Amino acid sequence: MAEIPSLPQRAFVVSAQRRDELASAFQSDAESYDKIRPSYPGAALDFALQHHPATAVDIGCGSGIFTEQLVARGVETTAVDPSRDMLSVLAKRLPDVATHCASGEDTGLAENHFDLVTYAQAWHWVDHPKASAEAARLLHGHGWLTLLWNQLDVSIPWVHRLARIMHAGDVHRPELEPPLGPEFGKPEHGIWHWSMPLDFQEIIELTKSRSYYRKATGTTRAKVEANLEWYWTEHLGYQRSEKVQVPYLTHAWRSRRRTRR
Repeated sequence: MAEIPSLPQRAFVVSAQRRDELASAFQSDAESYDKIRPSYPGAALDFALQHHPATAVDIGCGSGIFTEQLVARGVETTAVDPSRDMLSVLAKRLPDVATHCASGEDTGLAENHFDLVTYAQAWHWVDHPKASAEAARLLHGHGWLTLLWNQLDVSIPWVHRLARIMHAGDVHRPELEPPLGPEFGKPEHGIWHWSMPLDFQEIIELTKSRSYYRKATGTTRAKVEANLEWYWTEHLGYQRSEKVQVPYLTHAWRSRRRTRR
């Protein structure tokens, strides 16, 4: 993979204050988030379910995009998120799934109860030592913790520039392992490349689903949208209504819970 010089070397490390500030952007407007954010490739789901879990808890579930995929595979899934608005959207699509409005650091769920804990697009929103300890508490035996991210494939130069204009904050260097607590072993890694057809308005909607845009001033939002319009229609030369295959990739890591002492 080509070198990507502007991606941070410590992408998962964010101060607690900054993390809370950005995460608060997802307390509302869950419907628009749900409409534009993609689901995860089947191969990534296979990776998460390789050990055939019967029960899972999807933490930071948001509007239930990954939760729905787990349920479709027959996994009895509990959904956890700190945003009641996100959970309300999830409840509409998955009325039979149990939901808990809580953080990943303190879910309030039963100890030693699940085969699998998942974080899809959410591990960068938690305190890693505390969330690791909580995931280990929830798992029984040698259960697994799986972390996934969909991100723009910024190894491709034009996509890299697009991500920077969008201020896509969940883009990480492929070689960076997410930090885990001592309860878990060294994670195994998977990566899958795919693409998503998007027109210009969908690019704008995807941008609006980002924490940077949601927390920005009206002036900053207008500047971001103007820059995107110039880049998409003038620099890249696409029509506003033209569907373009935008390259994505999915990163996933899975780690087994160490033996309890």
